[in-house]
Amino acid sequence: MPRSLTRDRLIALLDASAARRVAVVGDAMLDVYLRGEVDRISPEAPVPVVHVHDRRYALGGAGNVAQNVRAVGATCDLVATIGDDFGGRQICTMLGAMSASLGSLVTVNRPTTTKTRVVARSQQVVRVDEEDDADLAGDDVHRLLFAVRNAVAEADALVLEDYNKGVLVPQVIQAAMDAARSKEIPIVVDPKYRNFFLYRGATIFKPNRRELESAMGADLDVDHPDALIATLNRLQAEHLLLTLGDRGMVLVSADGTFKRVPTMAREVYDVVGAGDTVTAYLALILAAGGTPAEAAVIANFAAGVEVGKPGAATVSAEEVIGAYDAFMLT
Repeated sequence: MPRSLTRDRLIALLDASAARRVAVVGDAMLDVYLRGEVDRISPEAPVPVVHVHDRRYALGGAGNVAQNVRAVGATCDLVATIGDDFGGRQICTMLGAMSASLGSLVTVNRPTTTKTRVVARSQQVVRVDEEDDADLAGDDVHRLLFAVRNAVAEADALVLEDYNKGVLVPQVIQAAMDAARSKEIPIVVDPKYRNFFLYRGATIFKPNRRELESAMGADLDVDHPDALIATLNRLQAEHLLLTLGDRGMVLVSADGTFKRVPTMAREVYDVVGAGDTVTAYLALILAAGGTPAEAAVIANFAAGVEVGKPGAATVSAEEVIGAYDAFMLT
């Protein structure tokens, strides 16, 4: 399937995507990486003492989708919440550095979701999550709805990036999808379990296998198209793109088409953020006029580049073209 995509077509779609605008609605997070060395065990408890020598910040969740949209040169409106705290200010600083719009961020009275990973000798020792993941309500939702409608009104594609951190409540999901359908722009959904079946009508619904099996309450035979087509019908989406880790992806369409997309990763360093990269590229290529099959192939090349980098990382159009060229030489 990847070889059916010509280099000229790839470049044309990537060039076109740079002129598009994507509305990303969902849960933005700040990823903190503390890297150091371990040379002793704490006398206070049987745990390693990490001597930190490097601190790095990265955008996670919907923020990572937004930065991948910007990495291609496209415009992005990120509709998300932040707290009035260091994490929120850091997210604004990082988005501002890449010339991403800050106008759709909504400040709420809760902490910015922050994930701190302590890493020693390339091995994660512990992760600390600081968050309040209850569903937003009241005035917070009203302000989100206002931001959503304004962002989608100017967009060429909509991404709903759900990490179950409280932004994508039913009212926000419905308003975003209604606005996108009225404009007839593509809708890409990266779901989580809490609102899994509220995304009916999505252009591409992109769960991973664990998420899909958990929502459906049963194991899925991904090697038999009939099982996945039945699942797609229940989800009422136009296309189901099931990500399978090192087995690549499967694209199932409402017309019964079943396509396998093999993994493009040459070296896997860190899988954090790979799904966000896929989501961003799906929206970009659909906005540029690509087919769902073309979007899946190009997104898979992007994911193959991303997993070769540490943490949540961006992937440029030039890197995707490089990955395509390397694949075609094999």
